[in-house]
Amino acid sequence: MVILAAAFLFFRAEQLFYEQPTVVRVTRNVRANGLHVGIVGVMVILWIAFIIGSPETFLNSQIYRALMTSIPYWGIIALPLTMVVIAGEFDLSFPSIMAVGMVAFFEVYTRVDSLGLAFAASLISGFLVGLLNGVIIVRLGIPSLIATIGTQFFWRGVVEVIRAGQGESMTFTRDTTLRNSLVNKVFDYFPAQVIWMVIVGVVVWIILNRHRFGAHVYLIGDNEDSARLMGVNVGLTRIMLFALVGLAAAFAGIIQSVDNWYFWPNLGEGYLMQTLAAVFLGGTSVYGGTGTVFGTFVACFIIGGIQPGIVAVGLTGYYTKLIYGLIITASVAMHTMMRKRLK
Repeated sequence: MVILAAAFLFFRAEQLFYEQPTVVRVTRNVRANGLHVGIVGVMVILWIAFIIGSPETFLNSQIYRALMTSIPYWGIIALPLTMVVIAGEFDLSFPSIMAVGMVAFFEVYTRVDSLGLAFAASLISGFLVGLLNGVIIVRLGIPSLIATIGTQFFWRGVVEVIRAGQGESMTFTRDTTLRNSLVNKVFDYFPAQVIWMVIVGVVVWIILNRHRFGAHVYLIGDNEDSARLMGVNVGLTRIMLFALVGLAAAFAGIIQSVDNWYFWPNLGEGYLMQTLAAVFLGGTSVYGGTGTVFGTFVACFIIGGIQPGIVAVGLTGYYTKLIYGLIITASVAMHTMMRKRLK
């Protein structure tokens, strides 16, 4: 439960069930309901198409267990990343933070032979790297897109220098509490990592919808100047958002490495496109101010199902990135048109 405790570390407990103003809450709920209906409709249509195209694959429960195993590797990051984008920012460094967290894990484990301390060190390192991202962006005034591109390359380089390009086996986690709690099967079917993804989703939903911090995130995304006039500490809020993404990235990196019995220094490199695609497909506006956790959660399973769906219906996997690109472009175009209509 370390990740849950860390997520609430900087939030006052008495603010947990903060109620937003009625007009703001109703307006946001109307928008959210429309987004939810749309994204669920997309998922249903896509799954029907896949079932018709390859019933032997998509009527088999094994495909769903496989999706629930692999999607949390990046879906856990997509959920807090939604908050960053709602605030009008971007974070492209999380793939490297996944690897940084695992380097910290091994550095501590080889010295103290404690999985618990190694796990904590990984989460703390991810949180601190994310915090540093936020400080660079807020204090130096560098656009988050540019800053996190730079820090992604920097931290990947740090990992490769420390590890000298060498991976590490994770077989020492066999039959340990760490492995059993993170990736074992629940009820002999559900991978534990999808349960953790649900837990992270609930935490992020509470922060966004029942906590003053979440109200500040939406205010910043809607209008930063207005948020400042209302007394919101815009800089601190943004810094904390990047720290939470770093925390989630480290946690996801542990899950992926433990589940696959191995850590590679290039951990996370394949997760950038689908994570961003899930956030945008889920209804989060690239301009900020709009987005929901539920939308991102559902979109993760849509994006995660695209590659096996494409292969199952007879196409090659090369179409996957093409479709990811189309989804991101179409989502941005849609929000741009909506933004122009509202002006």
